[in-house]
Amino acid sequence: MGLLSNRVERSEIKPGDHIYTYRAVFTYSHHGIYVGGSKVVHFRPERDVNSSIVEASSDATLSVLSSCSVFPDCGFRHPSSGVTLTCLDCFLGKGSLYCFEYGVQPSVFLAKVRGGTCTTAASDPPEVVIHRAMHLLQNGFGNYDVFQNNCEDFALYCKTGLLIMDRLGVGRSGQASSAIGAPLAAILSSPLKLLMPSPIGMATVTAGMYCMSRYATDIGIRSDVIKVAVEDLAVNLGWAGGPVEEVAEDTSSAR
Repeated sequence: MGLLSNRVERSEIKPGDHIYTYRAVFTYSHHGIYVGGSKVVHFRPERDVNSSIVEASSDATLSVLSSCSVFPDCGFRHPSSGVTLTCLDCFLGKGSLYCFEYGVQPSVFLAKVRGGTCTTAASDPPEVVIHRAMHLLQNGFGNYDVFQNNCEDFALYCKTGLLIMDRLGVGRSGQASSAIGAPLAAILSSPLKLLMPSPIGMATVTAGMYCMSRYATDIGIRSDVIKVAVEDLAVNLGWAGGPVEEVAEDTSSAR
């Protein structure tokens, strides 16, 4: 993978990898966890999943998308859950395959022009990543939210087990950070027009602030994250109706 692109060939990905592909002419990217066997577990808004369901099982415990002619279980999900198992072909659609990077140096992170491609946080072992993804396939990942709980947040949690304590702020997603960081950078840099009238100078300052705003929200350097076992995730996010508790697991060991 290069500095400008994380594009990879199918033969290069391994079970437990965080993969993604671009949609709508590179407007946004869709993320998931490759679990092997040409299968990907990913998180989508329930409305998108429900709109494409054309066949449901008779026991009413799962739903299956029947548009795939290769894998009968492609599109497996539980009702009221956006976590879905699909084949790699259906996940990619007509897009190319990219692999998200973990444990990158700050200089590499800042050099990436676009968010949602890498993090300074370290990944857990592949078997742990796959366990989390498959557990969430069975138990869900809460309600989809484009800024706080999206497909990239899902993949980042599966890879790291890190959960943000302050749920009022931006989530783990680099895409969300970019969407917020770009306008913020423009606002913060606008007073500097009086001191730096050159368009090139202003562009440089704005770009620098944009990169720093992304870096400040990266889960690898944030101080408001905790390590949460996937079995305890429902309680920590309030899905189980109980109080939000921190699990006794040191986040410093995951970085």
